[in-house]
Amino acid sequence: MIRVAAVGDIHMGPDSQGLLRPAFDTLPECADLLLLAGDLTRHGTPEEARVVAREVQGLPVPVVAVLGNHDHHDEQPEKVTAILQDADVTVLEGEGTVVECEGTRVGIAGTKGFCGGFVGRSAGEFGEPLMKEFVRTTRRSADALRTALEELDREGCDVRIALTHFSPVADTLAGEPLEIYPFLGSYLLAEAIDTAGADLAVHGHAHAGTEHGMTAGGVRVRNVAQPVIRRAFNVYQLHGD
Repeated sequence: MIRVAAVGDIHMGPDSQGLLRPAFDTLPECADLLLLAGDLTRHGTPEEARVVAREVQGLPVPVVAVLGNHDHHDEQPEKVTAILQDADVTVLEGEGTVVECEGTRVGIAGTKGFCGGFVGRSAGEFGEPLMKEFVRTTRRSADALRTALEELDREGCDVRIALTHFSPVADTLAGEPLEIYPFLGSYLLAEAIDTAGADLAVHGHAHAGTEHGMTAGGVRVRNVAQPVIRRAFNVYQLHGD
């Protein structure tokens, strides 16, 4: 049994240093790894990234993260990533990583993802160049997620997890205004997950959404945005077999 702790949208700044560390220090008692589903900072500044880094540095469980839209706002995602990596956080963008947990190989494929909407009400690659690029950004992200999941399968991982910031399904957006669904995620992410296969999909971003959802292919989806789960993290159990 693999215990996966996950949280997103912690939106840390200088005034929140130490807020989550007491809870994170309990992780060895209840979880084998920690996933951070983006929007770790408020504005994506290096100063805020250092707050996050201090919050997770030295934890006795592996920490794997993706960035969110807030982490890109200051247009320094590379610096944010580097600061987190210096604190031993594995930051993914279109890549996968393997974590060994009690003899089980856990593969995590991660990407921020992007917007676009869901089946029947989604944007298409048509019209102005800007519109085409908008949708292609999501498609490239989804393609990278699929490729990473497939590679983890080839590497013989016992469990595979898709980690994104934007949502792959509309299920976990319930509670958000319908008008903003296209800006909260894309069905292309779910297609990638179903095509490659995964045991769990974890995302954030939808603060007023719902925790539980599922892809069309039957993969469990969990919205772990902190305003949704209302705690430092949630723990999900996966069978290594």
